[in-house]
Amino acid sequence: MANKGRATFAKRQKEIARQERAREKAAKRVERETTKTKAERAAGFDPDIADIVPGPQPLPYDLEEEEPKP
Repeated sequence: MANKGRATFAKRQKEIARQERAREKAAKRVERETTKTKAERAAGFDPDIADIVPGPQPLPYDLEEEEPKP
């Protein structure tokens, strides 16, 4: 019966370590949110799509040079 106490103790230590990791992760998450720089955007301007042109896009290579096959 002496072995049962040891397993419970190891289980408890494992649970305490898990809770500590969870607390550290939560603290890091809060720190990241407070230090995160927010990019200010002008109304109607999105830098991710600034250079995209609507309409047909140019071909990635020259297909006009090839002769159509009959």
